[in-house]
Amino acid sequence: MDKVMLPCGQRLKELRKEKGLKQKEMAGILECTDRNYQKMEYGDINIPGLTLIQLADYFDVSLDYLVGRSEERRRF
Repeated sequence: MDKVMLPCGQRLKELRKEKGLKQKEMAGILECTDRNYQKMEYGDINIPGLTLIQLADYFDVSLDYLVGRSEERRRF
């Protein structure tokens, strides 16, 4: 089975690194386990919609950018 969330995971990793954060720190921000956040970046799990919104707000990017549907980072 293909990893459906792979583009999102790649974007999460890029955005996290731009902020100089570790996976453990992101897990703390999202109030989830380190392993759960790691699975998000690896594309092993579907990220709940509310979590996607929280991540887009935190990184100040559009949801479409976060999930790989757009190259435009800006939120409108």
